[in-house]
Amino acid sequence: MHAPRIFYIHDPMCSWCYAFSQSWAALQRDLPRNIEIVYLVGGLAPDTTEPMPPATQKMVQQAWQRIEQTVPGVHFNWDFWSRNTPIRSTYPACRAVLAAKKQRVDAELEMIRAIQSAYYQQAKNPSLPETLQACAHEIGLDVGTFIEDLKSPAIESELQRQMQQARSLDVYSYPSLRLVHNNAVFPVAIDYLDHRTMLDEIKKQALKTTA
Repeated sequence: MHAPRIFYIHDPMCSWCYAFSQSWAALQRDLPRNIEIVYLVGGLAPDTTEPMPPATQKMVQQAWQRIEQTVPGVHFNWDFWSRNTPIRSTYPACRAVLAAKKQRVDAELEMIRAIQSAYYQQAKNPSLPETLQACAHEIGLDVGTFIEDLKSPAIESELQRQMQQARSLDVYSYPSLRLVHNNAVFPVAIDYLDHRTMLDEIKKQALKTTA
C-alpha cells in the first residue's frame, strides 16, 4: 500500500504560488514524516512571444496588489512592469524547473525559488530564455546541458505528463494541494496565513482513510 502523498500543483510564475511560499514551507516542516511530497507543474500559460495584452497586465497587477494587501511579508518589485515587455507565457519556466530536476533532484526547488526571485524581486522576465539560463547558472547547473534539455522532447513530454496528471487530480488553479491516499483524492484548501488549518485537514483525512 502506498504511503499518503501530498501533490503540490504550482507554476513558478504564479504570483499566488509565490505568496504561498511561507505557509507551504511551514506545512512541509510539520507534515508527518510518512507523507511523501510530490511537485507538479500545472502550466498556467502556454508558449507565446506576443506581448501581454493590457487587460491581462491589469489582471496580474491586481493580483499582486491583492497579495500585498492580504499576505503579510510578501512584496513585489513593481519595476517589472516598466523594465520589461510582459509576456503571458509560463511554459518555459515550467520546463526550466523540470530541466533543473533532471540534472539534480534537489535543483527542482532551487530553480522554483530562483525564478520567483528573478521575477518578483529582481524585476526580470522568466518568459525569456536568457533569464532562465541566468537562473540555471545561479543555482550551479551545467548551463549548456540545461539549454539543451529545455528544448528537448523529453522535457516537453514530462511537462505534458505533469499537466495531465494535474487535470486528473481536478486541478485548474494554482497553488493547489491534493492528498492522495488509498486510491482516494482529497482536496486540501489553501491557507496563505496559517499552515495549521491545512495540517489538521491532512492529518484528519490520512487517519480517516487508514481507519
